[in-house]
Amino acid sequence: MSLGDEKYILLTTYRRSGEGVSTPVWSVPLDGDRFGFYTSSGSGKGKRLAHTSRVTVQPCNVRGKVKDGSSPTECTAQLVTGGELESIRAKVKSKYGVMVPVTRTLASIGDKIKRRSMPYADRGVVITPSS
Repeated sequence: MSLGDEKYILLTTYRRSGEGVSTPVWSVPLDGDRFGFYTSSGSGKGKRLAHTSRVTVQPCNVRGKVKDGSSPTECTAQLVTGGELESIRAKVKSKYGVMVPVTRTLASIGDKIKRRSMPYADRGVVITPSS
């Protein structure tokens, strides 16, 4: 099974200090061995990916607990918009179905509670495993 076929992957992005920050994310297969997901440009991972493309990924559950027997994979990440983002959105909607509008609603409620507004799914992230 490829990482794009996993329901959740633990994505580790890196701060400028080099400290890793891990977050479980959805994952959809793209072409070849590439896979992707979408995020907000205002999110922590979106901001970290804007300054470094180095990431590690590992299969996990919804809470970020890594799957037994799996190991981290070094990868590079690229933020995308336009047609690539639209393709990722369509694949996420196809794979995750009703969870897509549910998470969008929860994000909107969270924004209202925190009195902030972040764009929802305005950046695609394309992950390519390192050779």
